[in-house]
Amino acid sequence: MIIPKPLHLTRSPGSYRPAAIAATGDALPAAELLRTYVDLPLSADGDVVLETSGEGEAYTLSVTPSGIHLRGSTTGLLHAVQSLRQLMSHGRDVPLVEVRDEPRFAWRGVMLDVARHFQPISYLYRLVDQIALYKLNVLHLHLTDDQGWRMPIDRYPALTSTGAWRTESMIGPAGSTTRDHTPHGGAYTKAEMRALVAHAASRGITVVPEIEMPGHARAALAAYPDLGNFPSRALPVWTDWGVSDALFGVQDHTFTFLHDVLTEVLEVFPSPHIHIGGDECPTTEWQTSPLAATRIAAEGLPDAAALHGWFLGRISEFLVSQGRHPLCWDDGENPHGLPLSAAVMIWRDPKHGLEAVRRGHHLVMAPFRNTYLDYPQSSAGEPPGQPAAVVSLEDVYRNDPLPAEWDEECAARVLGTQGQLWTEFVKTPEHAEYLAFPRLCALAESAWSVDRSWPDFTDRLSAHAPMLAQIAPHHRPLDLA
Repeated sequence: MIIPKPLHLTRSPGSYRPAAIAATGDALPAAELLRTYVDLPLSADGDVVLETSGEGEAYTLSVTPSGIHLRGSTTGLLHAVQSLRQLMSHGRDVPLVEVRDEPRFAWRGVMLDVARHFQPISYLYRLVDQIALYKLNVLHLHLTDDQGWRMPIDRYPALTSTGAWRTESMIGPAGSTTRDHTPHGGAYTKAEMRALVAHAASRGITVVPEIEMPGHARAALAAYPDLGNFPSRALPVWTDWGVSDALFGVQDHTFTFLHDVLTEVLEVFPSPHIHIGGDECPTTEWQTSPLAATRIAAEGLPDAAALHGWFLGRISEFLVSQGRHPLCWDDGENPHGLPLSAAVMIWRDPKHGLEAVRRGHHLVMAPFRNTYLDYPQSSAGEPPGQPAAVVSLEDVYRNDPLPAEWDEECAARVLGTQGQLWTEFVKTPEHAEYLAFPRLCALAESAWSVDRSWPDFTDRLSAHAPMLAQIAPHHRPLDLA
């Protein structure tokens, strides 16, 4: 009936047809959100009553023969609105139910890579509206990479005038020699990002920016070569996929730049967490750079590889000093560099998460075998160019962010889970939507629901199909046989 499955739901015979919405004070934002979905007026004596109560994300929803009542904190009411919206998807008559609900995990996210292929701001709004329906509450934007820089920085305009554009793109997987010979690029404005943040917040969603470092930095180095390990070397924005050897340098000038960039990022994004990447960082350049050798000696580090943790630790300290929590991918997690205030996003294997929690870090579980949405959904009939491995709807559903063998102390450090949509092979919003849905429905339930059953989920998803087709018309066709 509702996706994700509520903690408790009891249905009674019959239905109720509402006439108007009643809300005051802190409940008004949720009431206004409800009005964007259903054609009901606001009225002091309305029969759909929204009231603020409690804290956190819990809510109750009661539909009786005499009216509809929604209760929760300001955030909880937003979730109640989405549940009511699903109950009303087949018409104005709402089935009689009693719902008491709250999420299993606080972090229920979606990562969209807008660096490999730029996606229009209109699609970001659409994605926010889609994921809000399923009570997903984090939109993680991968804003910078080797192939493009999408975040405007006033102090460094070349990041978008130069770094946002590449001359062509690789066709096929990393290592291919085929190119499309078509320029690609784009960047957002700060006004667009601020408006998106506000729009998302009105739906209970936090937008988390990612500025990649110290690797995946080639677009920035194309704009400002002096930030690299060989300042006199000019590099174009990368046109390949895969992992580039180009890294940020470790000279003071580079850290001044990164502090400036992050300061402007913090002004746009109020999210408690700021993602700093940290993954796939080959140390080849640091091994041969005189600037890196000077830093290694000055800091008393054993070798070039130790610069990785030192670099992330220095950036993390800056973010902590600004009242934010750094977040990085698990191959950027380093016991000698990353402060315990940093959270780690586990994309490789859950065992890496156990190592991190034992060192005191909080985690977002994002294992690629269950949460990488750029992977094909079946072994046949999928768009060309995707990775070889399959991540099916059931694979996503069976992802448990909390491994059963972890003890309570470790379990308490799991913030939640997240789906990743990388876009090396995703050029259009329509393709992105095809890859995202219905798998995000499954991910939402793995993040929210305590009592889960695959057969029960597929039954509810089948019943939900008309609404899914309405909100995501380009979704992959359901195959639940």
